[in-house]
Amino acid sequence: MSDSISKLFGRVVRNRREARGLSQEELAARASIHRTYVSSIELGKVRLGLDIAKKVADGLGVTLSDLLADAESIGSRRPAKPKRQQVE
Repeated sequence: MSDSISKLFGRVVRNRREARGLSQEELAARASIHRTYVSSIELGKVRLGLDIAKKVADGLGVTLSDLLADAESIGSRRPAKPKRQQVE
């Protein structure tokens, strides 16, 4: 099973945040959300609504569509795990 879009989105947020040299606290302040929520987003533990996802994108200085496209791109590059063959 492939990673959920929430986990992929979180990975993109973390990569973008770290590339900009921002701490979770700094991103949280820029996005007007709580630091622990940033952590939950990055770990893929929450399903974001569009309003919060837009705040995160704004906090990172990118468009929401860029974050989503990156998440989808990561997801499409990951090979699916092979399915187990049933033994008869």
